[in-house]
Formats: sequence, C-alpha cells, structure tokens
Amino acid sequence: MNIIGELLGRRGETYPFRDLNYKNITAGFICGLLAVTGPPALILEAAANGNFTTTQTILWMFSVYVFGGLYSILIPLYYRMPIVGAHTITGVAFLVTVTSKFTYYELIGAYIFSGILILTIGYFGVFSKLMGYVPKQIIAAMLAGMIMKYMINFALSISVLPVIGGVSLVVFFIFSKWNKRIPPIVAAIFTAFILLLLTQPLNSNGLTAAFIFPHIQLPEFSLLSFVSVSIPLALLILSNDAAVGVSALEQNDYNPPVNQIVSWSGFFSIITSFFGGQSANIAGMMTAICSDKEAGPKEKRYMGAVVLGIILILFGLFAWKLVPFIQTLPQTFVSILVGFALLGVFANSLQLSFSNPIMKTSVAFTFIIAVSNLTIFSISAPVWSLLIGTFIARCIENQKSTL
Repeated sequence: MNIIGELLGRRGETYPFRDLNYKNITAGFICGLLAVTGPPALILEAAANGNFTTTQTILWMFSVYVFGGLYSILIPLYYRMPIVGAHTITGVAFLVTVTSKFTYYELIGAYIFSGILILTIGYFGVFSKLMGYVPKQIIAAMLAGMIMKYMINFALSISVLPVIGGVSLVVFFIFSKWNKRIPPIVAAIFTAFILLLLTQPLNSNGLTAAFIFPHIQLPEFSLLSFVSVSIPLALLILSNDAAVGVSALEQNDYNPPVNQIVSWSGFFSIITSFFGGQSANIAGMMTAICSDKEAGPKEKRYMGAVVLGIILILFGLFAWKLVPFIQTLPQTFVSILVGFALLGVFANSLQLSFSNPIMKTSVAFTFIIAVSNLTIFSISAPVWSLLIGTFIARCIENQKSTL
C-alpha cells in the first residue's frame, strides 16, 4: 500500500489524479499512435524471417507492449518526470537481419544478456563512457545500412500500390510542412489503412485466433548470440533510445537520474525477454514529445507518459487478436507501413552518420558493411560494421564521440 501511495499520492506540487490535462493527454495519445502503427508490422517481419510460430509472435508483441507500458506508468509516477517507456524500434529493425540466424530460444537468451548489459552499464554509471568509446556516427551508419533495404522495398512497394502508397506519401509531405502537431508518419499510415480498406479485399479467415496466456520462455545461451545479438542490441537501445531520451529531458530543464533510467531499462528488458520480447526501455523520440513544452506545464508532463503506458498495455493485451489481423495484410502494404515507420530513423541516421567530415572513411565502411549483410565466422554484418568502423575511426581517424 505504501508503494501505491507513493506512486499515486501527492508529491510537492504534483498529484496524478489532478495533473491530467488536455495537453499531456494529447502528447500521450500521439505517442501511442506512433507506437501502435508502424512498429507492429516490423515485429511481424522479424518474426516471419525467424519462422516464429503464431504463439511466439503473439508473445513477442504482448511482452514488449505490456512491459513497455508498465515502464511508462511506473517510472514517470515515481520520478514525476516524462520518462516514457516502450520498446526499441531500431532494435527490431536490427533483429530482422538476425532472427533467421538463431533459434527462437537462442534469441531469448540473447535478449536477456542484452538487458543484463544495460542494467550493468546503468548500475556502474558507465553509460557516458561507453557512448564516448563507440563514435555515435558509427552506430548511426550501422543503423542506416541495416535500414537501407527497407527503404528500397518502400519505394518499390509504392510503385506496386501507387494509389495507396502515392496518396499516403503526399499526406506525409503535407503534414510534414503544415501540421506540426500530428506526426506525419501517423497521418500517412492512417491514410494508407483507409485506402487499403477501400481498394483491397482482406482475407477475414486470418482474423480469428485463440487467446494465448502469457508464459515464460526458457532461454538458450551461446557466445555467438551474445556477440551477434546482445551487444549490438544493447548499443542501439543505449544510443538511439536512452541517449536521445535523456538529452530530451535535459533540454527541457529536467534533471533526470541517468544511471537509474538506464538501469530500469535493463531491468524491465530482462523481464520482457523471459516472455519473448527484446526490450522495454526508455523511448527516445516519445520522451522528447512528452517532455516538450507543447505537453503542458512542466510539472504535469509526466502524465503524458502515463497515458501512453495505458495505451501500450491495452494494445499488448489484445495482441492475440491484432497479430492475426496484421498477418492478413498484403506484404506490399506491410512494406509501405515499415517504410513509413523507419523513414525518420533512416533520415536521422544518415544525417548523423555524415555529420563529421573527418570521419568519411570509417562511416563509409560501416555503412557499406551493414548494407552488405555479410556473415563471417557466423558473425553478422552489423557486428562487423561496428568493429571495423570503430577501429578506423579511433585508430586511423583518431575520432571519439561525445554524448
């Protein structure tokens, strides 16, 4: 009862039941739309590449949304800051490239190790040092290289479905220029869904599924999965989610407990892993939305994260219904959804990759290796791109990164 009272009771000038307002509710709702539109399609693609069963796919969707939602409710209520929780979309984009190389249970073990790494980094307070060792441009170039094929498929899919893809793209540009409140990705994806329902018949046979009770998955551990999956996944979460989220909070005059935020991300990710998901961590872009001045008075913005958390939990609880529905969507349409979901990530990654003119060689090699999807000694391209890119940057170009 004391814990509940601590979370829901009055603290200073904050009181959860009275701090809800139009602006923080809107911010939370917008983040919810971002979380439940494009990313689920990406999860399903990663699951399909790994030949996951329907049960395993539903458990994945359930775990990342429910535990991400719990993070987004409990942590903001405890710290009274808009520390938003979700799962990592960049991490899922990476997993699409490796799920076919490991068994489902080896991936579970790799997710657990990734969470342990994040928890350890937060606990010992070495987050800033780690982010300073691997240049942020190298991580961005690796991510851009991994996403490249989705952008190509995105363009090809628009040519196959010109009405759906073309109109959605026009809507994306319109909202990018004239409506800053509604994210253009959300507007484009909603437009795509409406046009799909009007122009393409869906197979309703796939809409039925039995309820799947969440249960713990037994992991398998291997050195190869640790090197190829755990380390890159942890780096992506730390650089593209934790670093972005912490920076957004600081830019909006908060004093976030950095080490605790990272540690909680690792803790929640470990729990999520046992139920089939890759992570539940601080969400960078969504934290930026909920901590912005548009989300209302500073001391009340944390409730936007809570609103998002409720949306995520509801989405996760109905994963057993939503996964079969998404699986009925045409693959070309799914490629359009994934493209819109990753478009901003891809653009930001490219921009950051080439932001330092002295790092041309290291970034170029990182990008090329990541795009190649090569595997050497059973170690995947993202790992090689990180290793080689970091070596060139630090040993030849003498570059370091700052958070």
